[in-house]
Amino acid sequence: MAVLAVGVFAADQKTKALVEGCIPEHAVVPVIPGLLNLINTKNSGAVFGIFSESSAWWKTPLLIVISAALLTTVVVLVARSRNLRWPTGLGMALILGGALSNLYDRMRSGWVEDFLDTYFRSYHWYTFNLADSAIVAGTAFIILQVLFDG
Repeated sequence: MAVLAVGVFAADQKTKALVEGCIPEHAVVPVIPGLLNLINTKNSGAVFGIFSESSAWWKTPLLIVISAALLTTVVVLVARSRNLRWPTGLGMALILGGALSNLYDRMRSGWVEDFLDTYFRSYHWYTFNLADSAIVAGTAFIILQVLFDG
């Protein structure tokens, strides 16, 4: 489980560094026309860019504290679990690696690099990164286990 979490962290950090080094800020690079672009954006807010427009001095420290508290909760849950089923372990590892990477970014720079822009016609989803994808996938594994294993 730890190896997967470290792998997610490393892959996310590497992809963010590549985007920062190769794509100017706010430039759009089409990957799959009509579906996926790469775009270099900096999200100083929370999920879905909530609070990103706020210039309140307490925003970044509050987001760091909330992220650290949630990350600590995941670590404690894993540490206390005697027998994790593989979907739960996989889910926790994905969440842990993604959350740790985004927390690292926020502590280092005050924002998180987002670069995956998915869209269909004129509808664009919120820009996200590999860590966000890992968190969503990890959560899905856990929900599916709860629904099907009771």
